[in-house]
Amino acid sequence: MTEIDWERFSQIADSVGKQIARDWRVAEKDDVKQSILLHAYERRPMIEENYSEPFLWQFAKKVGRQYASAQRDARDVEDGQYYYTPEEARMALGTLLFTDEEIGSMMGQKDDLTSARITDNLMSARLDASTALTRLATPTREILMRRFVFGLPPADDSARKASNRAVDALARQMNRDLRKNSYDTRRHSEVTV
Repeated sequence: MTEIDWERFSQIADSVGKQIARDWRVAEKDDVKQSILLHAYERRPMIEENYSEPFLWQFAKKVGRQYASAQRDARDVEDGQYYYTPEEARMALGTLLFTDEEIGSMMGQKDDLTSARITDNLMSARLDASTALTRLATPTREILMRRFVFGLPPADDSARKASNRAVDALARQMNRDLRKNSYDTRRHSEVTV
């Protein structure tokens, strides 16, 4: 087991913090660096066992991206714009088998037998879900299609958990796309005014 050179690791964390702050608007360099160092301190034994320069860089980048992603997700929840929940993403997936005409005929109706409700925002959620699906990794997309569009039951507990993680990923992507489009629209209107 090798002892950690905290001065060197702090330099790596600083470099990674700069890079992530440049790539992610929601993260500040010093906050990323602090998160990386705290995470490393909490996992000293693992780092000491795998101690090498490439491992330190990989560890710092992973922790930094996780921190920035958590900050972005927190901002998305609190920014006052519409926020898709995993349940809404799941509902939108369930409508992908229907045609637009079939969905249009269901708008505003309630189904008391199953407690499902077709709401007026379903068309936009359906559109956002189909756009977000194209941006997800192929295995994630296949899991979503198999489980929530075609309705095939999960084979086991790990498949059920994978499908839940896939729905969470879809909801996050739908929210990112929604905010990106909103940001691009605001930026475009500021430029043209």
